[in-house]
Amino acid sequence: MNRWTHTVGATVVAVVLGTGLVAMAPAASPAVGAGSLSADPVGSTPSGGVTSIQMTPPALSVPVRDLLPGGDGGSAAGAAPQRVNPLADTADQGAGGTRNRANVPSDPLIVGRPSTRAAVRTPATNLVFDGTGNPLGCGTCSPPDTTGDVGPNHYIQLVNATKVAIYNKSGVLLKPAFDLSTLFSSLGGACYANDRGDPQVLYDPLADRWLLSQFTPKGANTLCFAISQTSDPLGAYYLYSFATPDFPDYFKVGVWPTGYYVGDNESTYAAYALDRTKMLAGLPATAVRVGDQTNLLMPADVDGTTAPSSAGGLFYTFKSKNYAPHSVPTDRLEVFQMTPDFSAGTAAFSTIATLPVTPFTFTVCGFMVFVCVPQKDTAQKVDSVSEWPMQRFAYRKLADRETLVGNFTVGGGTAAPGAAIRWFELGNTGSGWTLRQEGTQDLGDGLNRWMGSIAMDADGNIALAGEPRFNSAAGVVVETMVALVLARA
Repeated sequence: MNRWTHTVGATVVAVVLGTGLVAMAPAASPAVGAGSLSADPVGSTPSGGVTSIQMTPPALSVPVRDLLPGGDGGSAAGAAPQRVNPLADTADQGAGGTRNRANVPSDPLIVGRPSTRAAVRTPATNLVFDGTGNPLGCGTCSPPDTTGDVGPNHYIQLVNATKVAIYNKSGVLLKPAFDLSTLFSSLGGACYANDRGDPQVLYDPLADRWLLSQFTPKGANTLCFAISQTSDPLGAYYLYSFATPDFPDYFKVGVWPTGYYVGDNESTYAAYALDRTKMLAGLPATAVRVGDQTNLLMPADVDGTTAPSSAGGLFYTFKSKNYAPHSVPTDRLEVFQMTPDFSAGTAAFSTIATLPVTPFTFTVCGFMVFVCVPQKDTAQKVDSVSEWPMQRFAYRKLADRETLVGNFTVGGGTAAPGAAIRWFELGNTGSGWTLRQEGTQDLGDGLNRWMGSIAMDADGNIALAGEPRFNSAAGVVVETMVALVLARA
């Protein structure tokens, strides 16, 4: 199964990739050896102690098919909180010279490539259908932070704050939208009392299960997890929750054989490993946490049914030499490995690769500037979320190598204010992770591109989707860029 979806607002666009796609030759970079430049030497343990966390005793939900549409009144909907600035207590609130910049340089992976842009073709979508919305969610916000994932037979969509809708792969609604909190009635507590959003849904291809999650309001500081008891997303779920030291802003989850891994933004950036084996069995489970990181960590998420060779879960982040809080000598990607020992309540956490990349402009409008990208037919501008990696950091094991693909939003695009999507592929043939290729998606058509989503299919084709935002274009457009890998066995 080739797994890729992208959702915008209340519309779902699903693309299943195959062979024979018209491909764009990506902006290629030579392979770069792991660990060539590093503030934390490869193999070191970055600062931040390891904390063991006991989750609440698990509970079993009622089957989803028996839940009432729209919930049974157990939840308290409310506005999803604004993103939290982890550097708010510093002298310049973390601006680091990124705000009110003049003469932002053009991204070097865009300049001088008009002939290449003209050759790009987007494959036709396999299926387009209306998804769910939530007009009363997150303080009547729009778009409602739509997210979704696809399994062998189903597509699940979540929107703030927080509705869940389940479809088959023909786009037929199998379960009318329900409040995620109502699934937690047997667990009780903050997870049942609130719907606050930033939802997560992942299909676990190694276990053929589903994971649903959201956070609770500030003050409760809890992450709520539901793991399907079987492969049927309409059945019952094992329910868990655990408290975080601070509000778990922008938390993101990845599936790995040794755990469910989480990166989030608290008063510091943190990484978590959750005992996936126990959670899949509905048994009491623990988690471990590592804090004090210097940018948000995006956990790797497995595609396909071939397990990774690494025992520990992987994370990445990106850093800029021109942003002082990052304290790095070159623009780069950093890859980390977290290997938990749940019985001992500890984990090994280390930097395993530091990979220089083509220079980029860190943030579009400045660090934690939420009013940034223009929209059509309104003066209201929206957040570019360009400080942090975009979900997912997708892993796939091919015949000749392991791969990871990711993306983040950069400045220096051709539109105003200049949002563009930097994407990359990492490869590992057994001697460590290297940068295989990278590029910046910007078609020079006056549109900003941001909030990317990327994945690789079983044939090694890469799809990148983003949200072009409009100065004059009509409607929301979801486009894909398909790039062939540089080399095949």
